[in-house]
Amino acid sequence: MEIYVASFQQHIPADTLRLEAAQPIGRSFAMRHEVWFPSERHALAGHLYLPDDSPSGSTRSLPAVVVASPGSGIKEQTSGRYAEELSRLGFAALAFDHRGYGESEGYPRYDEDPIAKAEDIKNAISFLGRRPEIDPQRLAAMGICGGAGYVTYAAATDRRIKAVATVSGMTNNRASFEEMMGEDPSALAYVLDGTSAARQSFSEGNPPQYGVVIPEAGSANVIEPLKEAPSYYFDENRGAHPRWHNEVLAWSIEKQMTFNAVDMIAMIAPRPTLFVVGTVSGSRGQNEAAFEAAREPKELVLVDGASHIDLYDRDEYVEQVVGTLHRFFTANV
Repeated sequence: MEIYVASFQQHIPADTLRLEAAQPIGRSFAMRHEVWFPSERHALAGHLYLPDDSPSGSTRSLPAVVVASPGSGIKEQTSGRYAEELSRLGFAALAFDHRGYGESEGYPRYDEDPIAKAEDIKNAISFLGRRPEIDPQRLAAMGICGGAGYVTYAAATDRRIKAVATVSGMTNNRASFEEMMGEDPSALAYVLDGTSAARQSFSEGNPPQYGVVIPEAGSANVIEPLKEAPSYYFDENRGAHPRWHNEVLAWSIEKQMTFNAVDMIAMIAPRPTLFVVGTVSGSRGQNEAAFEAAREPKELVLVDGASHIDLYDRDEYVEQVVGTLHRFFTANV
C-alpha cells in the first residue's frame, strides 16, 4: 500500500440554516435545508430534504430516513440523490458528511472508522428526533455500499431505528480485505507495518499519512466494486465533487479489516431489513450472505442487469430502487 503525507486545513462550519428549492423531478418538489448537528465533539454538516408540502410548525408528523454515504462519500453524491428522491415521496431525509469528511469537522481527515461512523448515524437519528416536523417514533435508516455496514451496525443496538435498508451493501469489510490480501501473510504484515509506522509518526507531531480509496484502473488485488468505482468518482458528470478527496487515513485500514457488520445483523430483528443489489453487482455475494444472516422480517431485492455502481446514480436503476424503498419505508415507518 502506498502511503503519503497530505496537508490539512481546519474546517469551521458557518452558523447558517438555509432553505433552497431543489430541482423538480416529475410533478413534486423537495426543499433542502443546510443543517449542522453534533456528533460527540464534532459538528457535522448535513442536507435535510423535506417535502415541499410538509406541514409548518411543530406537527411531529413526518417519517424520516437517515441516508448514509458509501465509504469516503459525501452528502453531494449518491446519498444526497437518494435523500432527495425520498423527500419527493413524503419522507424527511438526511444526507450528511461524516466526521472528517466534506464540510464536517474532524481531524485527522478521512478516517474510515466504522464504529465512529456508526456513532455519527446514531447522532443523526438524535438530530432528526429533535426536529419539529418529524415524528420521533417513525425513524429509519439506509446505507449505500460501505454505509450499509455502518447503518446495520448502528441499527443493531439503536432501537429508535424502526427499519433498515441497504443499497449495493458492503457489510463485511473483513471479508473484502481477506479477498484483497490473499493467503500470503507477508502481504498483511507489510500493510500493518506501514499503518503502525504512520501512527507512530503522527504521535510524534508529524502530519497524518494517507493512502488512496479508489485505486487506479487496472490495479492488482482489487475487489470488483472498487474496479468499477473510478467510473463514478472520477467523472464530473457523475460523482466527482470538489469536496470529495481520494484519500483515506493510513491506519483506518486496521479498523476496516476487522469490521464485519454481519456479526451483528441478526440483532436488528424484529425490525425489518431490506437488501437491494444488482444481479451483476460485485457486491451481490455480500448481500446474499447478509440476507442469510439477518432474521425475519427481511427482504432481498435483485435489480436486473444492474452493477454495484449503477445503483448510485443511473436513472433507470435508481427509479426502481426508489420505488422499492418507498414501498418498504411506507409499510414500516
